[in-house]
Amino acid sequence: MTSLFEPYRLGNITLANRIVMAPLTRNRAGAGNVPTDLIAEYYRQRAGAGLIVAEATQVCPEGQGYQSTPGIHSAEQVAGWKKVTDAVHKAGGRIFLQLWHVGRISHVSLQPGGQPPVAPSAIRANAKTFVDGAFIDVSAPRALELNELPGIVAAYRKGAANAIAAGFDGVEIHGANGYLLDQFLRDGVNKRTDAYGGSIENRARLMLDVAAAVVQEIGAGRTGIRLSPVTPAGDASDSNPQPVFEYVVEQLDRLGLVYIHAIEGATGGARDFAPFDYAALRKRFRNTWIANNGYTLEMAEAALAGKQADLIAFGRPFIANPDLVERLRRKAPLAGLARETLYGGGAEGYTDYPVLEAAE
Repeated sequence: MTSLFEPYRLGNITLANRIVMAPLTRNRAGAGNVPTDLIAEYYRQRAGAGLIVAEATQVCPEGQGYQSTPGIHSAEQVAGWKKVTDAVHKAGGRIFLQLWHVGRISHVSLQPGGQPPVAPSAIRANAKTFVDGAFIDVSAPRALELNELPGIVAAYRKGAANAIAAGFDGVEIHGANGYLLDQFLRDGVNKRTDAYGGSIENRARLMLDVAAAVVQEIGAGRTGIRLSPVTPAGDASDSNPQPVFEYVVEQLDRLGLVYIHAIEGATGGARDFAPFDYAALRKRFRNTWIANNGYTLEMAEAALAGKQADLIAFGRPFIANPDLVERLRRKAPLAGLARETLYGGGAEGYTDYPVLEAAE
């Protein structure tokens, strides 16, 4: 029986175990959205994960949707992330960076020149963003022009190159949770009538263009992607997601991506939020499959034993349990997180959670 604590070969790297730390937005980047020494310490503490997927990181200034989220488009940001990757690697860990463009889930105060956020179509989301320490309604977006889409692809390509320059072992394209690439995919959000709207093939085009560009830039063995077929996050919806995601996964398989990271159900919520056949996606993809959402140790071991997944991602448990892998190994109780310090702030509720021995 496959154990969660066995090593695993992912592309050209070996992971110490099959536990993935999922990307978690914590809103603690410094001036210029540069990762700080505090962020480096946060990830160093969690380097026991087989793989860390660092928090969602905007590939361009227009891609930002929340205050104090890091970027990967300036030299200062690359240098800040280099401190993070050095700290994780020194602690024996492996780390990918999640590449992000929020699309319409943003606010004019975060956009260059106070411009509206961009989206596949000019439809305002019924969603909140985090600005000046508070959750507020997102702004109304404008529809991207056809001639702007190559620039979006180029931003992801450059973000991937910058991530490798910053020392990351690879990148995860954020294609989930109602952000830009997911917005293009879903017919509830994408009402375009050009080559990027209408049919499944057209709606998937931008996501697949981005994946192909990143693979061309840094190699398929260092490129993963995150998908969330039925989540309502970001006010995203699709009338019939099963064929959409089956098509997408088939195309990603052709590109040879090293992994797909699938959120089952509603992100951070009910696993049975809507009916969906995840096994049908799994069958269409030859490489590593990462399962995510509300997994316990027992569920994770069962998923590995049943070959429903190769790796299991844990999100919020990693916040209050920097030594989550060791706690799971020992079947020790997990600490609870302080919700009031999830977003923004400093070390409190970020790097001050004790490890097992200190807690005892």
